[in-house]
Amino acid sequence: MADSQMEDEVALETPASDVFIAPSINHDLLFTGASYTHFSPVPPALLPPPNPEPEQKANAGPPCALGVDEAGRGPVLGPMVYGLFYLPLPLSDPLLRNTHHFDDSKVLTPDVRSNLMEKLCTPETDLYTQCGWAVEVMSARDIGANMMKPAATYNLNAQAMDATIALIEGVYKRGVNVKEIFIDTIGNPATYQKKLERIFPTAQVTVAKKADSLYPCVSAASVCAKVTRDAALEVLYESYIRPAEKDEDEEMSGTEKTKAPTEASWGSGYPSDARCTSWLKRNMDPVFGWGSECRFSWGTAKDMLDIKNAAAKVEWPVGEDDENGRVTDYFSAGKEKTTDELGSWFGSSVSAEVF
Repeated sequence: MADSQMEDEVALETPASDVFIAPSINHDLLFTGASYTHFSPVPPALLPPPNPEPEQKANAGPPCALGVDEAGRGPVLGPMVYGLFYLPLPLSDPLLRNTHHFDDSKVLTPDVRSNLMEKLCTPETDLYTQCGWAVEVMSARDIGANMMKPAATYNLNAQAMDATIALIEGVYKRGVNVKEIFIDTIGNPATYQKKLERIFPTAQVTVAKKADSLYPCVSAASVCAKVTRDAALEVLYESYIRPAEKDEDEEMSGTEKTKAPTEASWGSGYPSDARCTSWLKRNMDPVFGWGSECRFSWGTAKDMLDIKNAAAKVEWPVGEDDENGRVTDYFSAGKEKTTDELGSWFGSSVSAEVF
């Protein structure tokens, strides 16, 4: 029963075979391993009137509900994506729940969530004209680098909090009248909520567990995040695997091609996915491990690099005084030196007589 449940979860996390490539996919930045943010255009219906009456406030757009959720917190491959979604308060339930049946992306099939994202990005649809969205794509390279810093580690919760705040601030700066904010919690809901209330005092903030199932705008945000991550995985896989397979095909005979192992996908990117771990094992460089699509700070990657000395070992010699040394010591004037610099550079200093 447990194995069957795990297989079902992996299937739901795996991208659709023809996942919609949303405008939030920046090929160049994905390939370089950079993190980035994408905001959809704000629907004109949600902006303040161009010439408000004198008695109206400048920020007089319709009051909006805003939700935030993430996708890809646990995988070893691919980015973690924070999604944000907003729309007029009265439309939240009728449009998202009743008309389009948004739900937590983890319970929607890959095809369903891909189709919902495509509708959201298609001009003239009700979702396109009434709703806005944004994503923060946090690359595997940056997540791992931040978590592996030797001092004052920037853990995943702190990175997630900063991404959430930046996304909400971006919507405010674009003139949207945000009145209610709903967020799926990171850690303790009460602590998280108090912090956001201080930052966004003009909005009612709700932070709750399972918010992606409770609040429609959070459900929609989870779909934006999940489909963006799904598409990012597919784009990264195509660029990483296909050229190598093409080169191998050109060099192999027909018999060798039949025998050569093939991989249709690296799956969901989760360590529990056999396709993911199989791909990692078979595509590990002995020196560099993998590319920027891998989270090297994850135990899965660390264990594979360490097991049976699979990866090349690099040891950095440390001198006795290195802990107390200063960079400026290497550039000092050298008045205290009594030996010839060239003579001592490659070994012990010698007198001129030996020459």
